[in-house]
Amino acid sequence: MENKIKKSPIALAILCLLIEEPMHPYRMQQLIKERGKDEFINVRHRTSIYQTIDRLLRDGGITIQGKKQNEGKPDLIVYEVTDEGRKTAYMWIREMLSTPKQEFLDFPAAVSFLALLTPEDVMEQFNKRASALEDTLAHIANQLQIATGKGVPRLFLLEIEYQRVVLLAELEWIQSIINDIQTEKLKWDIEWLREIAAHLASQEEPTT
Repeated sequence: MENKIKKSPIALAILCLLIEEPMHPYRMQQLIKERGKDEFINVRHRTSIYQTIDRLLRDGGITIQGKKQNEGKPDLIVYEVTDEGRKTAYMWIREMLSTPKQEFLDFPAAVSFLALLTPEDVMEQFNKRASALEDTLAHIANQLQIATGKGVPRLFLLEIEYQRVVLLAELEWIQSIINDIQTEKLKWDIEWLREIAAHLASQEEPTT
């Protein structure tokens, strides 16, 4: 039977946290941030957690265990994972680890049309991106240093390691493109683009 629970990074995080123990949404949000999972899971909007909880509850991935008093405020609803939710979480983890997925990201989409800009403009934007990547990598290095200093096992830092490797590869590629533009190994202008477009169009014309 097809699994009816909708997959998303936030849904996976909620199911995995509830596999650890029953908890309320505020605690989930705390743990996601405390463990640095917000670097990879978008929980900037608190409503996204509650909307996902509502969907998981509706789809049978979690259930309400009870309520917890909250010092003069409305009681906190405590959720727990169901057998279906537990099975789903393990299935998602295995699938996400083993199967590459075509993801439609902003950067590759923009790269595919960068010829509309001048080489100088592309180099300027790439320099800005390279600077931002260097800042992110410095932040990651600091995170790893702090976590290692606290004795956090490497097992719990693998996603940060992965992010670092991916960003280093992107930075290296961007710097190579900047260098190729500077040395004119990579160059283009509107006349050249028109010539290429005409050439490609002629290749597509049927021969008689």
